Amino acid sequence: MGKQEQDGARASPALAAAAALLLALALPGCTTRTSHDGRSESRFDPRAIAKTDIDRVIDASQREVSAGLKRLTEKLYRRNPREWKKVGQPSLEAAVARIFDNNQWPELEGRREAQAMLLAFREDYHGDRVLALMAGVNGMVQAAYEHKTDFYVLDGLDAQKLYNCARNLEIVAWRLNNNRNVEGELYILSNEPDAAVRNLSFEREIGRLVGLLDFLSVVVADKNGRTVNRVMQNLATAVFLPVAALTPIK
Repeated sequence: MGKQEQDGARASPALAAAAALLLALALPGCTTRTSHDGRSESRFDPRAIAKTDIDRVIDASQREVSAGLKRLTEKLYRRNPREWKKVGQPSLEAAVARIFDNNQWPELEGRREAQAMLLAFREDYHGDRVLALMAGVNGMVQAAYEHKTDFYVLDGLDAQKLYNCARNLEIVAWRLNNNRNVEGELYILSNEPDAAVRNLSFEREIGRLVGLLDFLSVVVADKNGRTVNRVMQNLATAVFLPVAALTPIK
């Protein structure tokens, strides 16, 4: 990646894809279920009365981002099985559950969000680097969604937090591809740039998450009549932008 462009054009394909996905998922009012005999049944969800179209878009976005973070975590553990093994987890699935079904990780010593993410790339950290990274990322995303999973008319989001969260994911992608230990090895394996074994699935997954968050930041900014303070950073020297914290984290 090069420098972040001020007008956000760098993420336009992902942004367009995210918009189409969320508009398709944000169906008003009715839910469709398949019964035991294979027939489709439509049911009205009374909670939808208290939801606007934008609330449903936010709900769909939150579900998609959460699912994407779990997919990304699973992929990272498959590329880095040593990480969950060195802390005694019985399986990859247990390691993923420990991140998303728990909010206490003693080895992080109270670090959250950006501070936990930075720990994953420190030379002196000997714990599960995938846990440090993804527990931090998941906490940051939850903060951007105000720690809610269901949104109604009176609920609000901060477009700046969503925008900052997307930029921080771009920084994570850069660090995964570039941050190395003293032996010159990547701290966490992700993309495989070798022309013979091309694998950029991590980059695509992160790009999809960035697109979802960018799209939602535009929707929320328009709803609130606010503007988003866009930034230009060189990813090689970029600091994490504030989401729940008050100041950028170096």
